[in-house]
Amino acid sequence: MEQRHLGRTGLRVSRIGLGTLTWGRDTDEQDAADVMKTFWEAGGTLVDTADVYGDGDAEYLLGRLMDGLVPRRDLIISTKAGSVPDPDRRHDGSRGHLLAALDASLARLGTDHVDLWQVHAFDPDTPLEETLQALDIAVASGRARYAGVANFCGWQLAKAATWQLSAPGTRTRLAATQMEYSLLQRGIEREVLPAAMDLGIGLLPSSPLGRGVLTGKYRADALPPDSRGASDHFGLFVEPYLDDTASGIVDAVATAADGLAVTPLQVALAWVRDRPGVSAPIVGARNAQQLTAALSVEALSLPDEICRALDDVSAPVHRYPDHDWSTL
Repeated sequence: MEQRHLGRTGLRVSRIGLGTLTWGRDTDEQDAADVMKTFWEAGGTLVDTADVYGDGDAEYLLGRLMDGLVPRRDLIISTKAGSVPDPDRRHDGSRGHLLAALDASLARLGTDHVDLWQVHAFDPDTPLEETLQALDIAVASGRARYAGVANFCGWQLAKAATWQLSAPGTRTRLAATQMEYSLLQRGIEREVLPAAMDLGIGLLPSSPLGRGVLTGKYRADALPPDSRGASDHFGLFVEPYLDDTASGIVDAVATAADGLAVTPLQVALAWVRDRPGVSAPIVGARNAQQLTAALSVEALSLPDEICRALDDVSAPVHRYPDHDWSTL
């Protein structure tokens, strides 16, 4: 698998990453082992997790697989901290919480460091400089090699990255930002993506297949019983992308796939993988069969005319001040 630099850093990652959101809950240990082995044998390196995935079980399972199945040295492990199961405070970006969460993640993973550690979300109740100091401490102590953020909007990302760049040598440059990005969700193109590209921050798109909708499995109002859309955990997560607007985009993806003699999954994943600023989309396959289907995109590059057609049919609305106001 082709390797790419993560933003403006020396860290190289596989241009498709493996997500573990369902591990320890919907994906059991045997399926996770099959997925991990398939990913590793295909040359994949970037594995993404978080301390809240499966209430910690995803990290624990990943640690078990690194211990006996796949060499730790062959993987780029990314985890996140800051989301908390508290209805009154969904995010905790305090230095104390973040560093304690990192130590707990390392224990579950069975490793002395992660390659990329990200703040899972912006915490408006904690001074940003305190949150960022936790990243500095993590890297300075060797517990993390690189640092980043996830789910920061444009101004939050720009403020955080600029703060880190303001004192080079003492603060850790942001290497990555993880955000939802697909043909069904292009909102980050307004401000987040331009900021990331300008600041040299690599983008790790989550849900690159539109929460599974871009595979075409939900066309004609279908709701397969084994799909995320039909599950208790993810039904509400998938539902926003089952409207008429999304249906038109999915139809366009299917038409492109028919013309290229490939699958809608391959078209949708190739589109986001090769967008400017993208380092590696994160694919959350529940089993090895799903992952193999995703990894088959490695040899596919979409023709320019197909990319333009998909850009047009899925184009987000850009209004003042997202773009140059003088052209309005």
